[in-house]
Amino acid sequence: MAKKQSLFECQYCGYQSSKWLGKCNNCDSWDSFIELKASQIQDLKIMQQNTSHNIPMPITQISYESIDKFSSTQEEFDIVLGGGIVKGGLYLIGGSPGVGKSTLLLKVSGGLAQEGKRVLYVSGEESAGQIKMRADRLKCVHENLFLLNEIELQTIKTHLIGRKFEVCIIDSIQTIFSSQILSAAGSVSQVREITFELMRLAKEYEIAIFIIGHITKEGSIAGPRVLEHMVDCVLYFEGDPSRELRLLRGFKNRFGTTSDVGIFEMHADGLVSAKNASKLFFSSKSRAAGSAITILLEGSRALVLEIQALVSESSFAVPKRSATGFDTNRLNMLLALLEKKLEIPLNRYDVFINVTGGIKITETSADLAVIASILSSFKNRPLNNDVAFIGEVSLIGDIREASNIDMRLKEMENYGFKNAILAKKPKTTTTIKIFEVLEVTKLLDWM
Repeated sequence: MAKKQSLFECQYCGYQSSKWLGKCNNCDSWDSFIELKASQIQDLKIMQQNTSHNIPMPITQISYESIDKFSSTQEEFDIVLGGGIVKGGLYLIGGSPGVGKSTLLLKVSGGLAQEGKRVLYVSGEESAGQIKMRADRLKCVHENLFLLNEIELQTIKTHLIGRKFEVCIIDSIQTIFSSQILSAAGSVSQVREITFELMRLAKEYEIAIFIIGHITKEGSIAGPRVLEHMVDCVLYFEGDPSRELRLLRGFKNRFGTTSDVGIFEMHADGLVSAKNASKLFFSSKSRAAGSAITILLEGSRALVLEIQALVSESSFAVPKRSATGFDTNRLNMLLALLEKKLEIPLNRYDVFINVTGGIKITETSADLAVIASILSSFKNRPLNNDVAFIGEVSLIGDIREASNIDMRLKEMENYGFKNAILAKKPKTTTTIKIFEVLEVTKLLDWM
């Protein structure tokens, strides 16, 4: 009699072994191995033995594939998606709890339903009654929007195909399970297989599917990394749940660019597109010492940001260095540069940096504004309200030119700024008065 073949798989990383292991050799997780069913082992063998009937073709003989897009009814959402939702596209949205993932997709679902599209909203976390209450508040109740409170994949698949839906929302992937896989919902095996099945349904039936994913404490989407590789688009929601501002960034998009960002405000009726985004990040009132203005590029738009600094004498041997919205390592570099070039004894002072509005600066063009705010706080000397600082500061103390300076100056003109501190005058004409500052040591002369 043939001996039964066994196969065990780790629920956290997907590592497979012919025998049960107390500790995974791949991810060091304890008690994470489960035995696969005979049907699952047979499916794995078939997949490994299956050969494709496709043959290589010259790329010159390949015909172009048209991509049909339709609006999500949310302007900022369309910007991040690259122009709209693609039929058969598989989208993954992650973010911290309470940031607004479900709220945005429910509002998108209501807008699409009003446009005549059949939308299925699948929730494994909330009851249909709870979703109906939120839909009433968001004013997105429509007969074309269907709710399904279900966590079993096969049931979801039956309704999705049988009733010919055009858009589907899965809230969330960690709560859905397949009865064909002997593991808990949210495990690596479940998430991987469910995502693969949803991908197949999206492509075969041209259904646009949005998947909401939980995130870990490190900020990445929970589950196997292959999840992000399988989907067409990966989006992340950023923002403090206690504040109104929300940012939606694209980290992967097969149908468009990933450089654009969507800016939303959380109101009583849900997330709405921010009309004047720059007004959320700076105040036009008179600024005290330690405040400086810079122009940041987020994708195809320019934003006016206020950077605040507080420099105070330290009572400890090692001074504190803290930054909110700015890289702490880069702050330490700029402080060391100021001590070296300007001979300012910042090693005896605590330095705190804050970027207003809750946005995180990822580009280096804000270096000059950070230095200006630090010098302003250190000397207790307020800066002019109508001046902005734009430029990257190098380790040798010179100021480098920022990219797309014309777009930044145009945004300054829209908000009434009159002066700009730059490394080089732009070629185009502008009403902004430009002051060229090539070295950090020359910044004090202007201040």
